[in-house]
Amino acid sequence: MRQVTIDGSHLTLDQVLQVARENAQTLISEAAIARTRNGRKALEKLIEEKKVIYGVNTGFGALSNFGIPPEDLEQLQTNLIRSHATSVGQPHSPEVVRAMMLLRANTLLKGNSGIRPEIVSTIVKLLNKQVHPYIPEKGSVGASGDLSPLSHMALVLLGEGSAESHGRWITGKRALEVSGSIPLKLEAKEGLALNNGTQQMVAMGCLCLHDAYQLLATMEAALALSLEALKGWVDAFDERIHKLRPHPGQQIVAEQIRGLVMGSKMVRSTGGGVLSNGRPQDPYSFRCAPQVMGASKDALDFAGRILEVEMNSATDNPLVFPEDGICISGGNFHGQPVAMSLDIMALAISYLANMSERRISALLDSSLNNGLPPFLVGGQSKPGLSSGLMAVQYTATSLVAESKLLTHPASSDSIPTSSNFEDFVSMGPGAGHKAKAILENSQYVASIELLVAAQGVDLRRAKGLGVGTRRIFQTIRRKVPSLTEDRSSHDDIEKIRMMVRDGEIAKIVSQVTGS
Repeated sequence: MRQVTIDGSHLTLDQVLQVARENAQTLISEAAIARTRNGRKALEKLIEEKKVIYGVNTGFGALSNFGIPPEDLEQLQTNLIRSHATSVGQPHSPEVVRAMMLLRANTLLKGNSGIRPEIVSTIVKLLNKQVHPYIPEKGSVGASGDLSPLSHMALVLLGEGSAESHGRWITGKRALEVSGSIPLKLEAKEGLALNNGTQQMVAMGCLCLHDAYQLLATMEAALALSLEALKGWVDAFDERIHKLRPHPGQQIVAEQIRGLVMGSKMVRSTGGGVLSNGRPQDPYSFRCAPQVMGASKDALDFAGRILEVEMNSATDNPLVFPEDGICISGGNFHGQPVAMSLDIMALAISYLANMSERRISALLDSSLNNGLPPFLVGGQSKPGLSSGLMAVQYTATSLVAESKLLTHPASSDSIPTSSNFEDFVSMGPGAGHKAKAILENSQYVASIELLVAAQGVDLRRAKGLGVGTRRIFQTIRRKVPSLTEDRSSHDDIEKIRMMVRDGEIAKIVSQVTGS
């Protein structure tokens, strides 16, 4: 079984995926444990010196002007977790919860949160035994961090709340027993350290980003196959064009398409300047695909940089600086960097589907598809009597329209909380939920384009496909037969969508292009 070692500073997106989706075992660096213990000692010294420290011996948020006597410091932390566990809705999937647990454990190991090492070890024990706290999806505004969702996670550490274990819901107390742990009695600052951070939005963002990259590769496959179905022009992907406008994503997408259609006899090129029949160039959704899809790739890369910084950052408040013997209040819990990156990610994913739908439309339109029958009616059918794939574009259009509504940035809004004391919040979790919804819609749109492109290729007798598109076409046809007469496309779309979601098409792209 794979193992991932966390130390507070070197966690990667790939490791998050290994733990979240592959149940890799999580180990804790010994150096990180020592650093965490040192941070706790520094905090305890400050408490002994009777320093006023936010959230340690004061109330929270708008109640921070209330001092808390020494005998109530532990109860303060327990009360915080209980009172802030207010999320609602469906529970997060195990993969999101696992990512949240890993990310929270990692940030606590930086040694600036003032917690005891056993807090982290208890989280990791639950993680390694595949015990996942019940965390409802909705209830966080992304500042002060993801307070409510993380409070639900922390409840289980106290032996309260509930958890999922191998498909069964169990009590928080039983969850700890399964993991070989005992209920924690929180000490000064530990409740605040557990629920003050951005781990819900980062967890959703990490998983969505991985799937978005997979979708991008799938869309490249769909574009390449559609280009052949259209008998389109490969000139628009010529390396010389893209060197003159060297945006990284644009260059990469063009290179990927060249690799997929390499050796194809189904695409056209001006070559020495001799034009064949038809227009000398294709619609924007084909010709400008590197520029648009490349911009999406660059946006995903930006989101990835933000997420990798965030997953290795101290995101609670206040923060302990052991070497300086001080505890400072700040705002590292604020989710704005993550919220903005998730909004940008959502927009980038939406672009991919928007352009895909336009290619679907072009292939179905007999005025644009270079000699194919209207709506790609099957070879044993007649247009008019049969509708072919006409209606699949309606589905794609519906999905794209819904996604366009969802691209409005969640981070553009802020509603003050805590008696206007927390007066500007990020709404990052909302951005994460929107990005996931757009991703799921876009996976379906990609599936529809692959279905339509394969039908177009079949109607051209599938001769002379490129080195990559041949494999893509064959993979589709192993699951979905050609349309010879009208039938429901629902099952066909769902079968291809499973391939898209599971990365089967993206894997072919990677193997063919070496990406």
